Amino acid sequence: MDRAQKEKVVEELGQIFESSGVVVVAHYEGLTVAEMQDLRGRARDAGASVRVAKNRLAKIALEGKPCESIASFMTGMTVLTFSEDPVAAAKVVEDFAKDNKKFEILGGAMGENALDRAGVESVSKMPSREELIASIVGCIGAPASNIAGAIGAPASNIASILSTIEDKAAA
Repeated sequence: MDRAQKEKVVEELGQIFESSGVVVVAHYEGLTVAEMQDLRGRARDAGASVRVAKNRLAKIALEGKPCESIASFMTGMTVLTFSEDPVAAAKVVEDFAKDNKKFEILGGAMGENALDRAGVESVSKMPSREELIASIVGCIGAPASNIAGAIGAPASNIASILSTIEDKAAA
């Protein structure tokens, strides 16, 4: 890799560290190519990305970034999993780590906040952006349907009373 390529990689990594909602660092030593492809596929499906980069270049890219504290995790064979959604990457690596014992989550960062192993696990248990939007829409929609039911209820009560009166009159 020549100097120009290294500068390009550092720039790309810098953009990843600045724009990602969460970045998770893990060791992947011992994983097969098929297992890494599986991780990449799971990440892609969840809206996250996986990147393997030289630790030295990643540390250079981290300088001056909000998540600079994760530089201490950059030792050995590390892989970065990141996403704009603050939960997606954490969910992907947690699920993948359950299936692959060779995959060891070291920690990560969520904005300026450094996450240890337990922090990544906690973030992975949070609802995703889509789940939160769905629950908010459900909460907003529920009162509207209750109001519609309340408005419609007196009319149905009146109709049942009238039908009862008609039945008595006919008898």
